[in-house]
This record gives sequence, C-alpha cells and structure tokens, in this order.
Amino acid sequence: MGKLFGTDGVRGVANTELSAEFALRLGSAAAYVLRTKHHGSKMIIGRDPRISGDILESALAAGICSLGVDVHLTGVIPTPGISYLSRLIQADAGIVISASHNPMRDNGIKFFGGDGFKLPDEIESEIEDQVGRLDSMYRPEGAGVGRMYRSEGLVEQYVDHLRRTFPYSLNGLKLVVDCANGAVYDIAPELFRKLGANVTAINCQPDGTNINLNCGSMYPDSLRELVVRERADIGMAFDGDGDRAIMIDDKGMTVDGDHILAVCGLHMASGGKLAGNTVAATVMSNIGLEIALRNKGVSLVRTQVGDRYVSDEMRKSGISLGGEKSGHIIFSQYSTTGDGLVTALQVLTAMTESRKPLSELASQMREFPQLLINIAVADRDAWTRVSTVADAIKSAEEQLEGRGRILVRASGTEKLVRVMAEGPDLAELEVVTQRVCEEIRRAQGAA
Repeated sequence: MGKLFGTDGVRGVANTELSAEFALRLGSAAAYVLRTKHHGSKMIIGRDPRISGDILESALAAGICSLGVDVHLTGVIPTPGISYLSRLIQADAGIVISASHNPMRDNGIKFFGGDGFKLPDEIESEIEDQVGRLDSMYRPEGAGVGRMYRSEGLVEQYVDHLRRTFPYSLNGLKLVVDCANGAVYDIAPELFRKLGANVTAINCQPDGTNINLNCGSMYPDSLRELVVRERADIGMAFDGDGDRAIMIDDKGMTVDGDHILAVCGLHMASGGKLAGNTVAATVMSNIGLEIALRNKGVSLVRTQVGDRYVSDEMRKSGISLGGEKSGHIIFSQYSTTGDGLVTALQVLTAMTESRKPLSELASQMREFPQLLINIAVADRDAWTRVSTVADAIKSAEEQLEGRGRILVRASGTEKLVRVMAEGPDLAELEVVTQRVCEEIRRAQGAA
C-alpha cells in the first residue's frame, strides 16, 4: 500500500477515496499500533459538520473499539480542541475528521499524540503498515472490546481553556465573526459575547453541505463589506475546522497570517514575552514580515511549507510564536497546534493592551510586491545540476540583498519549477526572475 499520510493527515474525496471501509481499517490499524506497541487504551475523536463526518466517525470508532481501545466522541469541535483535550484527558491519541478549508465533498483524518502534537512520522508509518493487515489482527472478545462514550461535554472544557487565555473584557468592542458554517459555528459567537463584545455572526448555520462555501477565511469579501458597513472594530474569518483565522481591520483591510505574526510578534517582544525574540514562518511568508520584525530587533526563522514544519522548528528552538500566511498561527503558550480562536484572542490582546486599533498595529508591516513564475519541466531536478542556474540565482540574491529575496523550488506534486521573488520594485523583480527562468529553461534543454 502506498503512502497514506501527507503533512496534514489522510485526505481524499469522502465515501470514495476516503470510504467507510478505509476508515474502519485505519481506525483498527491505529488502535493496533497504539495499544500493542505503545500500550494505549483510550482515544478521542472530534469532527467538523460536513455530512460525511457521520459515516467516517462511526467507521473509525468501530475499528478502534474492535481492537479493545475505548473512544470518546466529542461531536463537532474545532481541530485544536481535540489537540487540547487529548492532553487534558490523557488520551493516547486524538483524531480529527475534517478536510479543513477544503470543499464539502472532501474529508480527512488527522492524528494527534497524547501530547497534543501531530503524531511523529515513524508512528504514522507504523499505522500505514498495518492498514492492509486487518484480517490478521487479533481481536478481543466479550468484555475485551472497546467502548464508545458520547462526550460532548468535553467541548465546554476547551471553551473554558480559551476564556482563560484572555483576562480582559471586550465591552464596547464591535466584532463581526464569519464561522464558515464550520466547527466554530456555535462556540465562536458565544465566546466573544461572554467576553462582553457586541457580536454580529454570519455563516453559522451548518447543514452538512455548506461548510466553506463562499465563506470563511478563504472568502473574506462578504466579511469585509459587513465590517465596513457596521463600522466594526474587527472582523474575524475562520476556516471549516477552526485552526486558522484571517482578520479584517477597522478600515476594511485584510490582515492575513503574515500581518498577524507581525502584530503579535512585535507586541509580545515589546512586553518581553517573545521567546528568543524570534518568530517562525515558512519560506512563503512575505519579505515584509521579515523586515518589519528585523527593524524592531526580532529574528525570523523560515521553514518548509506546512504547519507541521513550523511546529517542529518551534519545539526544536524553543520559539513561542510561529505560523503561515494562510492564518494558521501557533502560540505555544496556549496551544500545540494552530488555533483560530486563540489567534483571534491574541490579536484582541494586542489591541487591548496597546489601546490601538488593528489598522494601526497591522500597518507596522508593509507587504512587498511578489512575483511568481511556474516553469513546466520534464525533470524537476535538472536545474539543480547546472552551474549557470546557480550563478543566476546567486546574482539575483546579491541584487536583492537586504531589500528583497528570490526563492526557487521544485513543486512537490507537479512537474513545475517555481520561481518567486519579492522586493520593493515590481519592474526590478520582473527583470531578475526572467534571468533565472531563462537559465532554468536552458538547463531543461541541456537535460
């Protein structure tokens, strides 16, 4: 069987690629690995509201219980809620059934360890190895089978945790919240209202088929219009599973993940709360973030694309803040993974403590022009073996040094080489990238 796990669990079209039969096998395999090899006895499962969640939850739980492991079912809950509860109830694993910001037809299954972090690659590999061996697994009988517990009350314990991260009142603040018809549809409006805010909530009526449908963090235009019309202080758009957030400021401008990292990173640094005076982000974060942080004496460490790599770097280097341009932000003091609600509360913390509107805080970062060119190739690695390409890239780096950057990388899924440049002058970027692209095309011809 081929590799099942990507950087964010197992994904596919629900009921075909990600079928009930597959979910049962995956649940059995996970229970086998965690019980037989790692002495596990308890797991917790949560999901987003998409219609296929019922099928996959039932099959996954059945597979786990068939191997003698108990399962707590929380029902609909944001992904970071399962990460938090895994630690709280000392589960051996937390499982989320969600395809995050993807369309309704898709779904996914992702695993957290008992420490709240995504399972290590080696354990995922062990689970993959067992998925095709369902028939050979020993199955307990009688009282040895696992039990399913409906534990919807655990969701409130996650909400209590969120409240404890924000020791202020939102009285007098006007918020607009877009819940994407997803996992935060009920707890986000309730959370901000209980903190005292005047809340207008939209896209809070999930019917199983409308998750992420022209709403949420991927589609902030309707939120922007409402923030401007209602003269709100801030707008917040979450994605389907609630692990990311995009903001709209009081002037109607989008505040993406890079700006959020700038706002929170600079605020934390000013109060001596930014570990190592360093922020982690991926290679795709705008150079404007790096410059805004550098101007205030804060360093930026870059990782591969994917929140898993950001999280790994944060753990390795003791960094307290990291994330992606998409709005997937990790505050290690409060969460082991990206949490859209924690992110929103930390942005509100910066606004409350600084007594400044979000527009002023976000203006600390200038987003630089970005140019991206995709080159179709027969061999994704040919350019790495040609010295003239390396020379062209080095020349571009020297030309942009201190003012911008150039990034050349092969696509992981397509036969493409991506050339991306950022800097203050778009015309200059066009000249620089064309030189590099010409050498890459020549390298393909030579190959």
